[in-house]
Amino acid sequence: MHLAWGEEEERFRAELGAFLDAHAPAEAIGRGMEPETHGGIPLWAREWQATLFDHGWLIPSYPPELGGRNATDVQTLVYFEELAARGIPRALHFPGHAIVAPSLLEFGTDAQRELVPAAIRGDTVWCIGMSEPGAGSDLAAMRTRATLDGDHFVVNGQKVWTSYAMWSQMCMLYVRTGDTDSKARGISVLILDMTTPGIDIRPLRQSAGGTDFAEVFFTDVVVPKENLIGEMNDGWRVTMGSLAHERAGLWLEWTGALDHVFRRTVDEARRVGALEDEVVRYRLMALYEEVGGLRALGYKGFASYEKSGAAPEHALLKLATSELRKRIAQLTNEIAPSPENRREVLGTFAGTIGGGTSEIQRNAIARVLGLPRGY
Repeated sequence: MHLAWGEEEERFRAELGAFLDAHAPAEAIGRGMEPETHGGIPLWAREWQATLFDHGWLIPSYPPELGGRNATDVQTLVYFEELAARGIPRALHFPGHAIVAPSLLEFGTDAQRELVPAAIRGDTVWCIGMSEPGAGSDLAAMRTRATLDGDHFVVNGQKVWTSYAMWSQMCMLYVRTGDTDSKARGISVLILDMTTPGIDIRPLRQSAGGTDFAEVFFTDVVVPKENLIGEMNDGWRVTMGSLAHERAGLWLEWTGALDHVFRRTVDEARRVGALEDEVVRYRLMALYEEVGGLRALGYKGFASYEKSGAAPEHALLKLATSELRKRIAQLTNEIAPSPENRREVLGTFAGTIGGGTSEIQRNAIARVLGLPRGY
């Protein structure tokens, strides 16, 4: 049996490859698929995202006016596969094209949808105001409140771990508009101009040394009523859609990033002569098998999605890839201790927290399997 893509998919891959050979900047090649926010968004990354949009390669499944070429699901999979193989990111800031745009296309008004092209192309940098000090994984516990006062909302509260807040022009802000104990039933979503008076952005320095996140305080911030996305107190649907958009198709990017991290570990082992150690070789082989197994699980999930529109296999991948990346980084630092490798280990802990902690992911998987919750 020979497993391979068909002629149409390979023509699509060849066209993409020719474009990448001609246009991908040197800074993008081989850097891995994960965004990097430390120090802001570099000019080359902004220009690269715009180039992808202008040539129809940013979101291939979208129409040309939204940075795509009406690609099929299988062609989109080939697209992610090729980018992952080359270690080329689409963008170093994902909220606009991965969360805001699909959310506005699904739930926004006609006026709000006019914001979509700039969000995808990267002309407008967005942040996502979800997590709070007491409402990270338990998003329904959020307390930042928006009170409707005539033709506008007044927002008071605090967000934390907000990526890109320091450089964003706009924010997709999740607020409580229902009763204090309304939980998921009382959440709404607002479009917020980050230059609005009353917003205080305070960067957070992490253990690895970067300032990739910020806490954001809101004091009597006025937001026009027409900036409400969807219906009032119906923001949970937007929230769940946003999280789904964030994760859809990312498994190839995650496993692609693992490939690059693993190859770096092998290079480090070779550099210090650790490949002569039989135990090190065995541990590297075991990690390599795990990376390949996760990639195969992703393809299985894609096949499930094509058949039924659901892919329970992908529920595991966020958990498994973030935990595996942490273990690969730990082995790298064990083999070749250095300040850079120690920072890499510290940085991997963020992947087990952001977008849903590993504990929350295990509960989600337990629900799919019909098992009891962990708490």
